[in-house]
Amino acid sequence: MRRAVAGIAAAALAVSLPLAQPGSPAVAATYPSWDELQAAKANTAAGAAAVENIIALIGQLEVNVETTRAEAERRMVELMEAQDRYDDAVRRADEIQAQADASAAEADTAKRNAGQVAAQLYQTGGNDLGASLMFDSGNAQSTDKLLAKLGSMDKMVERTSAIYQRAQEQANTAKSLGAQAELAQAEREKLRVAAEEALAAAQEAQAAAEAALAESQAKKTELEAQLAFLRDVEAKTTAAYQEGERIRQEEERKRREEAMRAGAPGAVASSGWARPAAGRITDGFGPREVICGGGGCSGGYHYGYDIGTGCGAPIYAANSGVVTIAGYTGTYGNYVKINHGGGISTGYAHIREGGILVGNGQWVDAGQHIAWSGTTGASTGCHLHFEVWNGGTRINPGPFMADRGVGLG
Repeated sequence: MRRAVAGIAAAALAVSLPLAQPGSPAVAATYPSWDELQAAKANTAAGAAAVENIIALIGQLEVNVETTRAEAERRMVELMEAQDRYDDAVRRADEIQAQADASAAEADTAKRNAGQVAAQLYQTGGNDLGASLMFDSGNAQSTDKLLAKLGSMDKMVERTSAIYQRAQEQANTAKSLGAQAELAQAEREKLRVAAEEALAAAQEAQAAAEAALAESQAKKTELEAQLAFLRDVEAKTTAAYQEGERIRQEEERKRREEAMRAGAPGAVASSGWARPAAGRITDGFGPREVICGGGGCSGGYHYGYDIGTGCGAPIYAANSGVVTIAGYTGTYGNYVKINHGGGISTGYAHIREGGILVGNGQWVDAGQHIAWSGTTGASTGCHLHFEVWNGGTRINPGPFMADRGVGLG
């Protein structure tokens, strides 16, 4: 009898495990085995302790996942802010370079004009002025002509001086603008590198969060099954889950077939591209007023098209490719980015909470349902912010999609 009691006590101790400290990986904890749980269930007190311990372990897993998710979101915000700074720098550098080129052209024109005036001055006064001064000084009529010629030459010298001064000013302006353009281009390059580094950090943080989520979810599933065993709660069977998954996939297939027949958003054109969402264009590509919402304030330049989808509308992949970002990104809210190859990517912003249906590194097909529309981030109403990337810069998505036979509005 004493041996039996000792065995129960040992089982109780085995399942009364210490929790991971805040900030430490949950996988460092030692989890109870099925044998330990079965031994603990033979004793009411030990079973209750095991239940409490498992509940605490599940709670710690959820805390760890939220911590890694928060870090991923912070990195995503840094990425989008760095990209906005880079895109603004590209525009500034291009504008300054255009001004420098125009000023250089004006300086060249001014120099040519000054040279023409100088040649005219030489031809007018240089041939016989000296002779007139030496031989015609006693002739009153000649003297009057000579003075008139000297007056004309004085005016031409004054005009020539003004033209040369203007030419020099234009040259100085062109030189100054050229130096500014070089500085702007250097700044643009630094911001491009910063944006690339922010992207790498964001992707690394997201990968870590997703890995922690996957590992924690697997362990949580096991713990919940053990908890159900202790509480005599029947869990879902594998057959039921597989049947539900089969039904969901069948419904998705039927929806896509109906969309193809109707030519609706998500239907793939002969170019291989698809309209990402239904709705009219509510804002285009270019300068605009700053917009503030629950997630902060946007920049003063809109790098995409806004499509008025309404709340909870489906969002589709504009082309096939690999998901490179799937998470919260500050003013862009919940955001998905897909790399289609050849330097081309597309972005989908303001997705509703829990509305991202794909994960980082996942392959998606053109027209695949990837998200549900919402109003997260700097947004004042449910819509899709759709953008197209060419290399490291966002471009106007309207003409780009039109060239591929797909209208956005």
